[in-house]
Amino acid sequence: MSTDGLTDLWDKLFGAQPDPPAMLVLVTALLALVVVAVRPLWRIARNAITIAHEGGHALAALLTGRKLRGIRLEFDTSGLTLSAGRPTGPGMILTLLAGYIAPPLVGLLGAWLLGGNRITLLLWLAVVLLLLMLINIRNVFGAVSLVVTGAIVFVVSWYANPQVQAAFAYTGVWFLLIGGLRPVGELQKLRSRGRMPESDADQLAHLTHLPALFWVGTFGLVNLAALVVGAFLLAGQWLTELGATG
Repeated sequence: MSTDGLTDLWDKLFGAQPDPPAMLVLVTALLALVVVAVRPLWRIARNAITIAHEGGHALAALLTGRKLRGIRLEFDTSGLTLSAGRPTGPGMILTLLAGYIAPPLVGLLGAWLLGGNRITLLLWLAVVLLLLMLINIRNVFGAVSLVVTGAIVFVVSWYANPQVQAAFAYTGVWFLLIGGLRPVGELQKLRSRGRMPESDADQLAHLTHLPALFWVGTFGLVNLAALVVGAFLLAGQWLTELGATG
């Protein structure tokens, strides 16, 4: 690749894109909310939440010195991340904690990048993270799921115009922020029926001697805080324009 080509690629990746229309921020938020709220849509889109959930477990395991054994993503949108190391202690606690809070925290990072109009950079980072996760996938459906997701993000980042990129990126980030709350509610609903005795919250309760409900509440509070902060980052431009016209 020539020097000019490298320069163009650098500018494309790290340069700021034009400000998206303020209404796009609101429309994409409503779209993400509909996807989370409507059950048939949620059952399909929830795979993205599972990818982020299991990615959170995997990243926490690596950062705390545990050895990552593999990740599975299942057709029913469940997942499993296996790691080796001490079965107790801070590393195991952080690894278990990271799953349910990962999607909104990833969304918060995305909101920060979008706040600086780094739309293409956000999409490319998503592709890189999906590729890194793919290395550790241990089942066919999980591999296919990551390849398809990564291919869609790459095509949008490389071929789509700035308006389409912005709509895609904002919808995805809103979905991670909003969608991170629903699994916490589903978790507690299943726990109350005795259907998830080995959930992340129950394993944390066993390790810390704090009630599982405490950990469910922690998941919910962290995710809600991420949503609030992320919403301010994403809607700042829209609120500014609204104030200017008011």
